[in-house]
Amino acid sequence: MNHFEYINGVLHAEGVSIPEMAEKVGTPFFCYSTATLERHYNVYADAFEGLDATVCFAVKANSNQAVLKTLANLGAGADVVSVGEMRRALRAGIDPAKIIFSGVGKADAEMREALEAGIAQINVESIPELVELNRVAIDMGTKARIALRINPHVDAKTHEKIATGKAENKFGIDWTRAIEVYRDAAAMDGIEVTGIAMHIGSQLTDLTPFREAFTRLADLVEQLRSEGIEIRNLDLGGGLGIAYQGETPPLPDAYGQMVRETVGHLGCHITLEPGRLIAGNAGIMVSRVMYIKDGEAKRFVILDAAMNDLIRPTLYSAYHEIIPVDEQGEDDVQATVDVVGPVCETGDTFGKDRKLPDDLKAGDLVAVMSAGAYGAVMSSTYNTRALTPEVLVKGNNFAIVRPRQEIDQLINMDQIPAWLGNS
Repeated sequence: MNHFEYINGVLHAEGVSIPEMAEKVGTPFFCYSTATLERHYNVYADAFEGLDATVCFAVKANSNQAVLKTLANLGAGADVVSVGEMRRALRAGIDPAKIIFSGVGKADAEMREALEAGIAQINVESIPELVELNRVAIDMGTKARIALRINPHVDAKTHEKIATGKAENKFGIDWTRAIEVYRDAAAMDGIEVTGIAMHIGSQLTDLTPFREAFTRLADLVEQLRSEGIEIRNLDLGGGLGIAYQGETPPLPDAYGQMVRETVGHLGCHITLEPGRLIAGNAGIMVSRVMYIKDGEAKRFVILDAAMNDLIRPTLYSAYHEIIPVDEQGEDDVQATVDVVGPVCETGDTFGKDRKLPDDLKAGDLVAVMSAGAYGAVMSSTYNTRALTPEVLVKGNNFAIVRPRQEIDQLINMDQIPAWLGNS
């Protein structure tokens, strides 16, 4: 469910018309619904009622501080994978005791800043990283609270570029070596072993891989406890999918029940890291038609948005529904079109063979749906295209929460050395 609906024939975000925002903000832009963010967070959190659990939003999905603040006000923590994301979370008011630092490679400076901030836990993903974190913690005169991220060798049956739990993936420590690495970690002076972390992939639409991974994790907890290594925290990661194109992913309630069945008996604090599930359908990208181009074999709808604004279709062949902002009637004629951007890449394509109004013309607005996760946060300035603004809606009000970058701002970041002379 989301709060983007047609009202009197015009697409609205909650109580605000999309054309009204487009007139004031310009296009393209990303638009987020507060009501949808809040609903998705609450539905997910409620699925774990009665468990000792913390929902730590995956900041990589959407790092806008207005989004983070919205979730912080609901009690959310944060899963971060860089010091930049950690700073964003802290500035948005997220309690450091609810921040988990993940990621396959953390620099010394990032380790130090995380330890100084007093965050809940650092998820360690390799033996060299463990050794380095131990050195940094000893140098600071403290102990680092850690979980080892264990790779369970489970195929999540998702896109190869977002699978993280198979043996060939770069993430985590092989589950076959987990016991020995935990023994080593427990003996380190700068390390306090607190938990186990696991994350098997993103956009999962079946609970079976989760169940397999969490069952393996539960067995590992029992083995570690038998060796005197007390595990009190379980970080189960994220990965629960959403509907982009007719998928029927499990509901949070079903996921929560599966968690209870697999690890609920262990008496551990449980950390959950949803990102896409909360933010994905809470955002859209609004773009204006620049041209309609009738080619020899195709009709192309050329938008003012491009792959630099929303890279998922190019990167993952990801599907996003594309709809006209002005509602189409049941009897209106449709045309089959490719929806593309102006960037000089064949991959700059949002959708192939899509049905859009036959009378769609330059100046009309379209909305690319389900763009609240891995949208603006993955945007770039390729082709010297300025970063796209972001807007947050609440009821009948909206605010620009990231202004449009000026091209001159972007160009002025370059510095020409003196030996090249003045232009």
